[in-house]
Amino acid sequence: MLTAQRDSLRLLRAILVASVILPAALFSYAGWLAYRSNEDSAERQIDKTRDIVTEHALKIFESVERSIAETSEIIRDMSDDQIRANEAALHERLKRLAEGSEQIKSMWIFDRHGRTLVNSMLYPSPPGDFSDRDYFQAHLQRDIGLFVGRTLQPRPPFGGAPFFSVSVRRATPDGRFAGVIESSVLPDYFEGFYAKVGRESGSYAALVREDGAILARYPAIEQTDAAVKTDGLIGRAMIAGSTEGTITQVSSLDGIERRVAYRKLPKLPIYVYAGLETRTIRNMWLSQLGAYLLVGLPATAALIAIVMLALARTRRLYEEADRRATAENALKQSQRLESLGRLTGGVAHDFNNLLMVVGGSVQKLRRRHTDLQDRRTLDMIDSAVAKGAGLTRQLLSFSRRHNVAAKLVDLGDSVTKFADVLRQSVRSDITIHIEPPTERTVVEIDPNEFEIALLNLALNARDAMPDGGRISVSIRTETLKNFGPRKLTGDYAILGFADTGVGIPEEIRDRIFEPFFTTKPVDRGTGLGLSQIYGFVQQSNGAITVESEIGRGTRFDLLLPRSAEAPADEAADAAAVPAQADKTATLLLVEDHPDVAAVATDYAEQCGFAVVKAASAEAALELLNSHRDIDLVFSDIVMPGMSGLELARLIRDHHPETPVVLASGYSDRSASALAEGFPLLQKPYTLEALRKALVQALHGRSTAAE
Repeated sequence: MLTAQRDSLRLLRAILVASVILPAALFSYAGWLAYRSNEDSAERQIDKTRDIVTEHALKIFESVERSIAETSEIIRDMSDDQIRANEAALHERLKRLAEGSEQIKSMWIFDRHGRTLVNSMLYPSPPGDFSDRDYFQAHLQRDIGLFVGRTLQPRPPFGGAPFFSVSVRRATPDGRFAGVIESSVLPDYFEGFYAKVGRESGSYAALVREDGAILARYPAIEQTDAAVKTDGLIGRAMIAGSTEGTITQVSSLDGIERRVAYRKLPKLPIYVYAGLETRTIRNMWLSQLGAYLLVGLPATAALIAIVMLALARTRRLYEEADRRATAENALKQSQRLESLGRLTGGVAHDFNNLLMVVGGSVQKLRRRHTDLQDRRTLDMIDSAVAKGAGLTRQLLSFSRRHNVAAKLVDLGDSVTKFADVLRQSVRSDITIHIEPPTERTVVEIDPNEFEIALLNLALNARDAMPDGGRISVSIRTETLKNFGPRKLTGDYAILGFADTGVGIPEEIRDRIFEPFFTTKPVDRGTGLGLSQIYGFVQQSNGAITVESEIGRGTRFDLLLPRSAEAPADEAADAAAVPAQADKTATLLLVEDHPDVAAVATDYAEQCGFAVVKAASAEAALELLNSHRDIDLVFSDIVMPGMSGLELARLIRDHHPETPVVLASGYSDRSASALAEGFPLLQKPYTLEALRKALVQALHGRSTAAE
């Protein structure tokens, strides 16, 4: 069955993994194909744009060159004086040439000193020296043909947009330098054309001189003297004389990465660029992937959801089956414990009554016999009574039917005071090291149960270290949040109890707290020690954890909730209560068991009380109503008819001046008695315990009366 469950869950998990991996693999492959296709498409688009801007640049420069050639033909064989004499006609002619071409801003004719002879913008041409301009300086030494200059700003009184120049050398008939014919070309014209061509977001186009100077660019930039860096990829390619290519680089002007194709214009010192931002290329690819996801994701998600639903449903069914099996096992265990608890509770009262009779009889015999041999026999009987009471106490503890008398206790002080008992309980080859807490640690626990728990831990550690060893007891505090199966939250004191013994095998570690489970020989343990500890921490609203390693020892941590209150000063309280009643008081003893009544009467008389006996609660009420001299009521809880707790409630209501002390070997009403504030003695009780309880009750009454 378990194998079939695992196989079916494994199959569903495999289907779930496949429903994720297979679509992811297909999507990855489709994405890779889309990426390659998108890259190829972007390359084609960039190359197409480069071809367009190349063709456009060639036509523009051809047009400008024709305008310059026409101007050169007009003034051929004319001297500078003749040109000045015909300035008006030439001005009109140059003006028509400039206005006939959108890309030309103006046409100019300069003499050999760089002074203006004619221009298309103003007539008469204002005086001015332009010999420092690059379009003039380039032709001084020799005839270099057509020259394309950098982008320049116009000089006053000339205005308008920036321009770059296209110029040729004027020469005399004998070949000497006579001046320059220049055409001012508008970068705005190129940039407007590039904007029309590059309608795609992220498009890029530029017109660049071979030395890197940018003549026109889209998107436009503020700098008029911007240049392509010679140490960049394109700059190095231009310096190396490359005429065409495609590269990816980050612009030094705007910091944007682009895929750029470049080409050198034939017979011109000019390069054209065309490109796309890599971000745009990537976004195009991502949008394509988005389309794939829009189609494939819902189907894939539906498939995954169906498989996950089937897996979750199957897992829930199996978990429910496991929980049901666990619950059934827990129910069986609970029923076993409940049955044992009922059995324990059922016999505890009578058993403790028997122990009470035996113990009381022993005390009476002690007063009569002084023979040493008889005293040893009586000591043996006393020891048997104590062991029987302890066994009953352990049975009630692990079945959680024991009445916990919780008090505020300083944990460090309690451990220190109990240290001598712990040392006496182990052999001399075992050392006990106690590490006190760094701060006062107050917890609300039953001190007696706590001491029994410590003693049980010490005895278990002793048996786990046959060759000697070390026991370490430490106390620390910690703030917990949802700790362990019980989800402990808040401030807790943690008592650590560690030994260096043989350790606990992992296969039995989960069973060590079960009642009667033990790995010790029959004569070495009952299997109730750890059960008592477990019951103690559970009733104290705490928890216990265990860590063990074979051959290295075992560590138990008892987690107990801390209290912000201070413990009461028991020594002061004990000193305030007299050891015996100040005068003979009358005690109404309510006990249905005649032998127990005889023992209790003997104890009470030894404490100085005059005893009036009643065999039932009903008889006790009649005595109370008829006798006004009863000072105190001492009643058993479990009796036929009315219980001792019900009797105590009636006395509190109708005779509030009469204190009541209750006793019980076991009763499920004991917890209610404690909760309602009635003093409670556990059977079998001793003479001193009875004396203390009765005197405290009388003292409390007299204090209240005062």
